[in-house]
Amino acid sequence: MKFTFSWLCDHLDTNKSLNEICDVLPMLGLEVEDLYNPLDALAPFRIVEIVEANQHPDADRLRVCRVSTGEGELQIVCGAENARAGLRTVLAPVGAHVPGLDTVIKQGKIRGQTSEGMLCSLSELGIGEDHEGIIELPFDAPVGTGFTGFAQTEYAGLVDPVIEIAITPNRGDCLGVRGIARDLAAAGCGTLKDIDFSAEDGEFTSSLTWHIDEEVSSLVPLISGRLFEGVSNGSSPEWMAQRLTAIGQRPISALVDITNYVMIDLGRPLHAYDADKVSGEKLTVRFARVGEQVLALNEKTYHCGSDMLVISDADGPDDLAGIMGGERTGVSDTTTRMFLEIAIFNATNVATTGRKLNIHSDARYRFERGLDATSPVQMAGYIARLVQSVCGGRFSQLIVNGTADVQPKMVTFPPARTKALTGIDCPDDRQEKILTDLGFSIDKRQPESWQVAVPSWRNDIDGPADLVEEVIRIHGYDNLEMTALPRDHYIARPAFSSLQLRPVLVRRLLAGRGLTEAVTFSFLRPEEAQMFGGGKEALGLANPISTELSMMRPSLLPNLLSAAGRNLNRAESDIRLFEVGPVFLDPSETGQRTAIGAVRVGATNRKDWQDAGRAADLFDAKSDLLAVLDCLGVRTQNLMVSTEVPDWMHPGRSGQFMLGKTMLGCFGELHPQICVDYDVPVGAVGFELWLDNIPLPRHKGPAKPLLKLSSLQPVTRDFAFIVDETVPAQSLIDAIRRASRDVVTDISVFDVYQGKGIEDGRKSVALTVTLQPKDATFSESDLIVLSDQITATVGKNCGGVLRGA
Repeated sequence: MKFTFSWLCDHLDTNKSLNEICDVLPMLGLEVEDLYNPLDALAPFRIVEIVEANQHPDADRLRVCRVSTGEGELQIVCGAENARAGLRTVLAPVGAHVPGLDTVIKQGKIRGQTSEGMLCSLSELGIGEDHEGIIELPFDAPVGTGFTGFAQTEYAGLVDPVIEIAITPNRGDCLGVRGIARDLAAAGCGTLKDIDFSAEDGEFTSSLTWHIDEEVSSLVPLISGRLFEGVSNGSSPEWMAQRLTAIGQRPISALVDITNYVMIDLGRPLHAYDADKVSGEKLTVRFARVGEQVLALNEKTYHCGSDMLVISDADGPDDLAGIMGGERTGVSDTTTRMFLEIAIFNATNVATTGRKLNIHSDARYRFERGLDATSPVQMAGYIARLVQSVCGGRFSQLIVNGTADVQPKMVTFPPARTKALTGIDCPDDRQEKILTDLGFSIDKRQPESWQVAVPSWRNDIDGPADLVEEVIRIHGYDNLEMTALPRDHYIARPAFSSLQLRPVLVRRLLAGRGLTEAVTFSFLRPEEAQMFGGGKEALGLANPISTELSMMRPSLLPNLLSAAGRNLNRAESDIRLFEVGPVFLDPSETGQRTAIGAVRVGATNRKDWQDAGRAADLFDAKSDLLAVLDCLGVRTQNLMVSTEVPDWMHPGRSGQFMLGKTMLGCFGELHPQICVDYDVPVGAVGFELWLDNIPLPRHKGPAKPLLKLSSLQPVTRDFAFIVDETVPAQSLIDAIRRASRDVVTDISVFDVYQGKGIEDGRKSVALTVTLQPKDATFSESDLIVLSDQITATVGKNCGGVLRGA
């Protein structure tokens, strides 16, 4: 939202300086994004007189000018046709920054002639649109003086400081200068000036009327219109054109400029029709029909959906209600009869239509945040007088369709609620003044519980907490005193429960393992969702922020792969990303789960003089997942590995961990086709863990016994079993552990062999088993008995035989 300082002062009677106003605005929730004072940029420019202007000897369109600066003379090469002797104009000396060109002036030669500066046009100074020639100043303009003093007098509207503020979605009332002035007045920065909103009867009956289709009546609660005849649609007044130019709006014509001016001034979008171009005697607000389209004022054609509000005449729709008017019935320089629309359209419908058609207009921006429900009638007289004063002519009686008598919303507000919610002691009379200055009406018949009438322009006020917010933001958050919080317990209690602590621990762990946390959208394309087991229609978004983000994600991996691909495109070769966040499997109550996902692309570590590095493989992903499970308190020796993996994992280089019949997570290489689709190298690895499937630690039951360290030395024995090639190594480990659970403390695979000496379809798996005696050192006979037990159990459960036996 941009406006000039003098524009603000039209509504606010204040003695505050520009900087003081800008200091107060953020305290009111209106963040100042930019403050541009053209006078600062104009400081280096000087008023000079052209003493002599001769044709350039080597260029037909250039002149070599000798100019007087009041302190001497300079030679300037100029291409303006109006450069002539005796003309007083503006000089940009060497070293000056020219804002309209965004360049710094340097001394140089142009076609062999030295130029010691630049003579400027208004557009080059950044204070106007005129670029046809250099500025022509009055003959008595003081040569040698700075241009800023002259500009403040003669170009006041063009050098007015411009303030730009950010408006939060709930403050649609501040999308007009008057709403901002009202807040500043309530904050003590001045007094809000009165505006004459009195009604005008009009001189005749309009030949154009409104018709609202029954099915859209709830979406158009109030609309008014007024016909103007005998208007002159020439250039708008200089004061209006200068203000619009200052905030980046290009003046077009008087009628168009008035609609833009009122929109910025009062936050009230309008639309002007050329009444002579309207076919028929009525304008109809209705839903668009299948196949209808509108050629809008931006010269683009939009195909309308059957849920979009349009305004139509006898020839069809020519206005996207609340968003943008149509080219066919728009006003032009020859317009003499104009019909003015002032309407209230449903905010949700306007937002939905604008999003579907991808139209971002100033009108849509205001309609979707909610307008003053009374404005189509209340502001009609003021706007009619403004149009008549600028364009002349006469106007008709006001045509109103809908409910003009809008009852104010009532909120029960106990003033004590302010201190209860904020801790700030704001006296009742102070609260009353603040609310009154903001436009609220108060019934204090019950002193402890006020009845507050909400003004029609404040659509964001629903309850007493909203009124507390209004009081405190005007009273000042800086009035909140520092208060030490009471400490009821000498020993601080944990801030997180076991369930809440899990994501925190996992994030620390994975960051410590060299992975970078990513936060991606919870949405993706439907095609991607289907690739990862999702894509159910019930998980599609009714109002997506983009067609590329219209489905809830069933997995963290697709968005992580997309992020990896974007980083690879920016010359990052080694990617290690993880994310903790929600995934959505179905629309049931248990369909949303918390997942932990990670991907690794490229090398596991940076290459240096000691280590050439290696590519990440499935064992890195497995190691990451095991570390997470161990961090979450899962006994990894109780896990089983299954090769039944999702379709998006590599069928031979991946696995999933099971705890009993519960699947905890999968790991390994991503399917080669997935890698190709996401533009990452084939061989990328990752894992995904369902955090909700991890059992919480039991808080009840006997405590674990203290760890006992044996004084007896452990013994290791190597076994090589020949088994069918389909038997997983995990089955051998499980069998060995069952054989002698009391003394087997560790099992590791150190070799897998297929080839010469091994039958086809069989393989040799070699394992090291660590045996820990409990009461006495193992004798040779004890070890033989244990070895026989292990061999027999493996043979019974896995069909394995000792190699070489």
